[in-house]
Amino acid sequence: MDENPFASLETCFGDLPDPRVQGRCTHKLVDIILIAVSAVLCGANSWSEVEEFGQVKEEWLKQYLDLAAGIPSHDTFSRVFRLLDAAEFQRRFMTWVEQHFRVPRGQVIAVDGKTARGSRDGFQGQEAIHLVSAWASEAGVLLGQRKVDEKSNEITAVPELLNLLFIKDCIVTVDALNCQKDIARLIIERQADYVFALKANHPQLHQDVIDWFAWARQRDFHDVRHDAHQTVNKGHGRLEIRRCWAIHDPLALESMGHYDGWSGLRTVVMVERERRTADKVQVERAYYLSSLPADAERILDATRAHWSVENTFHWTMDVIFGEDASRVRLDDAPENFAVVRHIAMNLLKQHPAKISIKRKRFRAALDDAFLLQLLNPDLMR
Repeated sequence: MDENPFASLETCFGDLPDPRVQGRCTHKLVDIILIAVSAVLCGANSWSEVEEFGQVKEEWLKQYLDLAAGIPSHDTFSRVFRLLDAAEFQRRFMTWVEQHFRVPRGQVIAVDGKTARGSRDGFQGQEAIHLVSAWASEAGVLLGQRKVDEKSNEITAVPELLNLLFIKDCIVTVDALNCQKDIARLIIERQADYVFALKANHPQLHQDVIDWFAWARQRDFHDVRHDAHQTVNKGHGRLEIRRCWAIHDPLALESMGHYDGWSGLRTVVMVERERRTADKVQVERAYYLSSLPADAERILDATRAHWSVENTFHWTMDVIFGEDASRVRLDDAPENFAVVRHIAMNLLKQHPAKISIKRKRFRAALDDAFLLQLLNPDLMR
């Protein structure tokens, strides 16, 4: 028998509390989880498809799992994931990521929320679940997620998520909604840095920053302590120019009467994005607060990296894994199935094959050897 490809997953998920009545279970909890992960790796997006994968791959699975009672039915998968404690499942997911994926310190961790729209059930009066995720942009790995309580919002969930992650020496980026003093303080306490998008939810501070940059640009930043950087990208019939100015000037902060309480605030930033096509020129400006020194190139890279959570992670969940179309809705099943998707996505992203995630899933369904490589990234090292 080959080395067990499920070893890393069994180590982290094997001791999950079983929510079922003991003595009346015909299938091991860890086997149910591992079959689900394997099925989603191969393209399954529903419990019926998970069961079908198990039926087709039963002999292969029996090499590594104790399947004395055969493959669970789709009803069993559904019932178990409805009952499984979502918070415990998520905690073990984050432990698994920390133990088995290399996430270099100093990289950008983009924090953003996404609603799983298919989890809404109007008949049952159930709203769609909203998950806040932490995405390591350079490594291409999801570090963890936190469900937003129905009676709360992201501003509460983001600190809860960050408290569960090891973020020391990283740069945390958030959108304007989560540009909050408490979140800044937490990030500094955890020995990390931040780059926060600043918009009109902080109206006076936002206007102060706009006014300061307008004044500085009028005098061409003369006697203003700052750094500037520009990038130019050309392709697909358009030219994109990104310019960043980062001001690290005590006079600037002193002149803005609404910055008190922002832990670690060292720099205010303006990013200008210019897009040129054959018939149109578009220019937009965005403003940021940061605890980083005035290193315009580094800060511009961080603002660009933040969008990878939308353009890579959220896009992958919707288009490749069909998250918004998922009909998994009952109890904790939507959140737990999201974790299964995230396990699969991390495994797929870490495989070195230079093909799309969609093709990797297709290949895994066809090639057991490739599926073995996906299931345990440690075997590839």
